[in-house]
Amino acid sequence: MIRTLSAILILALAGLPAQAKLPFVKKAQSMGFTEIKTCQACHAAAKPAKDGPMTERGQFLKAQKAARKADQVDLAWLKEYKGK
Repeated sequence: MIRTLSAILILALAGLPAQAKLPFVKKAQSMGFTEIKTCQACHAAAKPAKDGPMTERGQFLKAQKAARKADQVDLAWLKEYKGK
C-alpha cells in the first residue's frame, strides 16, 4: 500500500516542472490572446527550460523584462507585440 502511494506521488510530482508555467498560458488566453495554446507559444523546446531557446514572442517578452527591469514577465506586454 505504501509503495503504491509512493509511486503515485512520484509520478504526480514528476509532471510538475513541465507544467509549472501553465498558468501563464491560461492567463494569456483569459486576456484575449487565444492564439497562445501551449508553452511553445514562447518556448521553442517541447520541454521548456528557464534559459532554453525562445520563439520570437518569447524573445520579445524576455527583452521587455530586461528593459523594464522587472522581476518577472508581465503578459500585458503582449499587447505591444507586433509579431505573429
